[in-house]
This record gives sequence, C-alpha cells and structure tokens, in this order.
Amino acid sequence: MRFLPTAIPEVVLIEPNVHGDARGFFLETWHAARFRAAGIDAEFVQDNHSRSRRGILRGLHYQIQKPQGKLVRVVTGRVFDVAVDLRRASPTFGRWLGVELSEDNHRMLWVPPGFAHGFYVMSEQADFVYKCSDDYAPEHERCIRWDDPDLAIAWPIPAHAAPLVSAKDAAGVRFREAEVYP
Repeated sequence: MRFLPTAIPEVVLIEPNVHGDARGFFLETWHAARFRAAGIDAEFVQDNHSRSRRGILRGLHYQIQKPQGKLVRVVTGRVFDVAVDLRRASPTFGRWLGVELSEDNHRMLWVPPGFAHGFYVMSEQADFVYKCSDDYAPEHERCIRWDDPDLAIAWPIPAHAAPLVSAKDAAGVRFREAEVYP
C-alpha cells in the first residue's frame, strides 16, 4: 500500500496493492497498523455506501461539530472527489484538492476532520463507499455551494452541462459565509 502526499499535507491519496489474474483481483482497503504508520490513526464508527448516476454532484458537506474524517473510494464507476480545508488556522485554509477515484485505479482518499467533502460522477453510475470517524449528526451538518466563486473548484463538468444537485446542496452557503473550524 502506498500513501502519497498531496498539496494539502493532511489529505492523503492511498494506492493499495492490487493482486490480480484472469479470475479477478484482491486488494486490502483498510489495515489499521499500516494506516497508523502512515499517520492516519482513525477509529471508524460508520461505513456508508451511495450510488449516483452520471452528472450527480454531492457536496460540499461537513459537520461543524462531531467532524468526520472520511476514507473514501469508488467500487464501480468514476468520480472526481474534492476536499476543501476549512481549518482557519491552517496554512492551506480555503484551498481545495481534487482527485479521480475509480473502479479501475482503486485509489482511496483520506479526508481528515476539518474538511468539506464532495464528489462529481463522471461515469454512467458510481458506487461510492466511505468509512467515517464519527457518527452522522444532521443537526451539525453544513453545506458550502459546489460552485462557490471564491473556491473556484475546477470540476470536470462538460461545457454547457449543469450538475444535478439536491435541494439541500443547491441551498448551500458561500465559502465566505460558512461556519469553519478554528
């Protein structure tokens, strides 16, 4: 398993060792000791699975209290996954990182607590699974607009297309108005 640094040091791209042959493949998606050795010492309390079709954009979500770290991956399809640093004291505050996660590249992304998270589906359908380091707490959930001009996220949305977003996500606040972490 390779733990690759990113432009935002706390966000880690993980490339598992994939063992494959004509029958298929095997890969390890979680190994506490290996992750701990790489600086990811999370205790996961919840696993989630979402399915979305092409053009769906989910996010940018976070919990202002009970912040969740998320270990995310795609088991079918392809997404553009985004993490935004919401830690005011961080040197990367307000910066975003985007990576492609797919069933073919098997990559995972560690999005630590203190970040907003979202993804855009680029395939016909995508199954997105993730482990969370704290319970879902809807009363603390917040959403920043996916198209916030101050963040200027370079989503890979085709020209003249608009992503499909939930009413909740469409009502997200601007980054400059969002509650953030200290």
